[in-house]
Amino acid sequence: QVQLVESGGGLVRAGGSLRVSCAASGGSSSDYVLGWFRQAPGEEREFVAQIRGSDGSPSYGNSVKGRFTVSRDYAKNTLDLQMNDLEPEDTAVYYCAARSVLSFQWKWWGQGTQVTVSS
Repeated sequence: QVQLVESGGGLVRAGGSLRVSCAASGGSSSDYVLGWFRQAPGEEREFVAQIRGSDGSPSYGNSVKGRFTVSRDYAKNTLDLQMNDLEPEDTAVYYCAARSVLSFQWKWWGQGTQVTVSS
């Protein structure tokens, strides 16, 4: 029901900043929660951040809290992740995901965008 397309990944030096974006389509903003996950080589997929459609309430994983900011543009139906103070440990493929407000299961996923942080 929801289609997700990420963009904005790239290469950045440690301590720098990068913004990745997700374009969502196929549903009303108030009907689903949008979020970001990431997966580094040899590691399991990790929760990064999410934001609700109705009240815009965000939440973050402990490893990124205080450095990353998630936001939604309801007119454009996009999800952004502003990443500051990047560390080499942030290197991963970043995935946009969506779930129904009635479920805790992340059902829909984008293809992912690579973020690489050099030392």
